[in-house]
Amino acid sequence: MSSSPKSRAALSLLAFCYYHSQEYGQAVDLYNRLVDLFPTVQEYQIYRIHSLLKIGAVSEAAECLSQTHKGKCSQRLLLIRAAVMMDNEELDACKEILNECVKDDPETICAEATLDFKEGKYEDALVKYSDAFNLIGFDANIAHNIALCHYMLGQYSDVNEIADEIIERGLEQYPEFKPDSASNDNSFVDNSLSLQESFLVEAYNLKAAIQYNENRHRNAKAILDSLPSRKEEELDPVSLHNNALFNVDQDANDSFEKLTFLLSNPPFPPVTFKNILTLYCKYGYQDVAADFLAENTELTFDLLSQDAYDFLDASIMLLGSPDEAMNRFHAIGKKLLKSIQSLSKALGDATNSDNRDEIQIIESTIEREMDVFIPVIMAQASIYWEREDYSMVEQLLHRQHELCCNNDQWNLNMGHCLFAQQGSKFNESIRYYELYVDMHGDDSLLRVPPIVLANLCVAYIMNNQNEEAEEIMKRVDKEEISLSNKPCSIDSKHHGCIINLVIGTLYCEKSNYEFGISRICKSLRPFDTKLSPDTWYFAKRCFMALADKVAKQMVLLKKNLSDTLLEFLNDVIIDGRGARASLQNESGDLHGKPNTNTISLEALKLRTAFEQII
Repeated sequence: MSSSPKSRAALSLLAFCYYHSQEYGQAVDLYNRLVDLFPTVQEYQIYRIHSLLKIGAVSEAAECLSQTHKGKCSQRLLLIRAAVMMDNEELDACKEILNECVKDDPETICAEATLDFKEGKYEDALVKYSDAFNLIGFDANIAHNIALCHYMLGQYSDVNEIADEIIERGLEQYPEFKPDSASNDNSFVDNSLSLQESFLVEAYNLKAAIQYNENRHRNAKAILDSLPSRKEEELDPVSLHNNALFNVDQDANDSFEKLTFLLSNPPFPPVTFKNILTLYCKYGYQDVAADFLAENTELTFDLLSQDAYDFLDASIMLLGSPDEAMNRFHAIGKKLLKSIQSLSKALGDATNSDNRDEIQIIESTIEREMDVFIPVIMAQASIYWEREDYSMVEQLLHRQHELCCNNDQWNLNMGHCLFAQQGSKFNESIRYYELYVDMHGDDSLLRVPPIVLANLCVAYIMNNQNEEAEEIMKRVDKEEISLSNKPCSIDSKHHGCIINLVIGTLYCEKSNYEFGISRICKSLRPFDTKLSPDTWYFAKRCFMALADKVAKQMVLLKKNLSDTLLEFLNDVIIDGRGARASLQNESGDLHGKPNTNTISLEALKLRTAFEQII
């Protein structure tokens, strides 16, 4: 193409169209040609660098910057240079460039705020973003960054307030993105420039992340479902990351695939690397986590703090060397405890001097330290738990009573370890379970994990507080009935069922199989709503225990009980054909081994065993 005015205008217009239609690869090709033809035109240089940054080609953008016109740079080009330096983690060079920018320009202030944010100076970043916001008025991008600073400081009420305003303004300006305006024919919206400028995606993701952090996983998923529907390949990195994280309990294999895809296709949320390693360890894939860590040394150095690395390193040791892992967790916990105690002393001094800003900063820092400290303590407790040394779990948790007594995970695990010791400990477990239920089940008991309610009911029964147990079961039944005609998650339909299953298991444990087995069989009907991998897990354990004792002639299987049991298993064989026997992914485990086991198949094996025994 020649460089005549007409051809230049056509080439420039086409490049501009590619850029604004988000086809950045084609825009790069055209702006390369325009820069070659007109090297002194900064507009073309700027758009080329912007396009490269959009596709994650930071090193190429830096190279283009080195080739730009050497004359006096415009404010706009200086800011782009600063952005490239920031993306390359050359923070000192970025500071030098920002020193050359116009100081009272809101874009300069925002760039300085972003630099503070990257350095972990969230309070300073918040002040600067707020200054820029006050200068230019409402801007969704700056509002989101302010909310992000509040999020990093643990100030969730401020995050929700700002996110709600972003969503309200975004939906008012772009009504096509309203949840109720989504078409009923399952069509998707484009990942358009309008959607990006509205910052609706970022606002919804922040609100969902808060719910997830507060263990309200169902709420987190519901918020993400409010996002405009997009094809999976068009999801932004943050939405894809959160989608993987929030659904890992339903399909771990799919979540691992999504997180691995993100790491292979930068840019991605920095926490992706830490989260995939943490999930590998959580689901027992320590060997995979070790290999993944070794294969990504650069990411390890760039994205993991020393504390995070030490925690993951200790977690990887859990399977092979639990004693060594215990020592490492102890060392990490000791270091964190010293830091928290020092911060608590500083908080006391700030409180005495009534320095509210300092108090808020110290409280946020303590909260972030506690978010690391609690998992370390729970990891140590899990080692003793696996050894069934529940008294040691109790001692370990009790040593942190003063520091952790208001933490819901600490209360929950203290309740579990006391419950597991049985006897007189049932009475003590009630107090901790009740604290957990009060924290999470104020508006609905269905927000509380069913096993917690089940254990609390058993503890009530064993402590001769049958009325309290009946009150919980009545509330659960009432709430489930009210949800029967509304769409709800599977776990909300199974609360009453699991409570009855656990109570039935208690009676089986006490060798009252006639009442226990009949209660279990009754609790699983109707199968279409009650029979699932998690409910079947509790039921089959009781059936197998009964079969074992009958085979050893420790229990006499009465005819009415055997008839009830065989009839129930026959029905399960028919109705459980399409249901998986475990929560493992249908396509297989992490290594691709197929999972063909069904509830029907396991019920058939159990029926055969009982027929042989009888």
